[in-house]
Amino acid sequence: MSLPLDTAQLLDTAQLLDTELICKDFPILSRTVRDGRRLVYLDSGATSHKPRQVLDAERDFYENHNAAVHRGAHQLAEEATDLYEAARRTVAAFIGAAENEVVFTKNSTEGINLLAYAISNSSTAGPEAARFVIGPGDEIVVTEMEHHANLLPWQQLCIRTGATLRWLTLTDDGRLDLESLNDVINERTKLVALVHQSNILGTVNPIREISARAHEVGALVMLDAAQSVPHTAVDVVALDVDFLVFSGHKMLGPTGIGVFWGRYELLEALPPFLTGGSMIEVVHIDRSTFAPPPAKFEAGVPMAAQAVGLAAACDYLSDLGMDRVAEHEHALTELALVGLQQIPGVHIVGPPDTVERGGAVSFTVEGIHPHDVGQVLDDLGIAVRVGHHCAWPVVRRFGVPATTRATFYIYNGSEDVQALLDGVREAQRFFGVPEATEPNVATVTAGVGA
Repeated sequence: MSLPLDTAQLLDTAQLLDTELICKDFPILSRTVRDGRRLVYLDSGATSHKPRQVLDAERDFYENHNAAVHRGAHQLAEEATDLYEAARRTVAAFIGAAENEVVFTKNSTEGINLLAYAISNSSTAGPEAARFVIGPGDEIVVTEMEHHANLLPWQQLCIRTGATLRWLTLTDDGRLDLESLNDVINERTKLVALVHQSNILGTVNPIREISARAHEVGALVMLDAAQSVPHTAVDVVALDVDFLVFSGHKMLGPTGIGVFWGRYELLEALPPFLTGGSMIEVVHIDRSTFAPPPAKFEAGVPMAAQAVGLAAACDYLSDLGMDRVAEHEHALTELALVGLQQIPGVHIVGPPDTVERGGAVSFTVEGIHPHDVGQVLDDLGIAVRVGHHCAWPVVRRFGVPATTRATFYIYNGSEDVQALLDGVREAQRFFGVPEATEPNVATVTAGVGA
């Protein structure tokens, strides 16, 4: 039964994690901004903050074990290599993968480009890579909600190969229109690349249904999980995808570290993107052979300290419990959606409820440009994101110049959502926007978030 919920009631019930205790682990959250105001950080969808445990792990590597991994014969090199490979095991376990299927990259964007350029290289890589060859008459499928990182590489691959780019469109409430699924994904489809959870709409896509259709026609599936792995339990086997990417800096980890995961039999056949040291098996002056995965895709000295920091982030989240993390964010998202829709003139861009939805809440305020809303919030110490959020086709689809976006994480509590709601009302007062006669009445399932 759907019933209106009072915002104040939700404020009392939305806190599932002990955010006061958690915040003590994050040094940056103790600082003030804008003339001594408390920092209300609602931009974790762009980058998250780092707990002391992650900072300490990375610092310990540099202070006690720093060396190039996989190379030296001395003790420091052995220790550095052990720590690096232990980090790979931790990250693999975090997503339900095999250790030899995890490739460390710089970020999600690099992982997606790795796959796109490896596919380009497959045309000259020999018979084992024939399954990846794409050319005229073939199609690559994306969606209208993709981050630019999962759109531009496929546009460029189509230009290089002569393939055609197709996409699944959006419904008015910000979900994929699957009525055309069997038409868009067809016998000509070679690859489907889509986002797990939208960074602008918050929509969580039905991955298994789409993967099933793709595999039915023999296509591979690449999943952008940059916005899902940090916030909910992800099992790559259960999702039934072929490749997956995510970034460390969005999940409490360091910058400069990400993960490209692929099924091992695919990684074995896929040609490398970058070549050079560390990824070789045997080198002659006129020819070379490559090491097996994951080394084949990790040319050069890797980001060892950052990998150790990412493993510490995985441990931190695992200790909290990813189910509890997801429940906490679900409650905060529900609170924000209900509260914002009760403010006259505020419109949610994306699903208006919490069904199959993550914690990215984008909105517009009538009569105020999103950038101006963000500036007023910043003056109040509230950090949000404004703009097209590297998802320009989405804002075009909904006919808005940009949105204001709040994203929640483990260190946010109901008081942060209240600060957001109060800040939006302050923006309306500041710009003298007349109040609408009726608010956008929000309804949710009774008891959700309690």
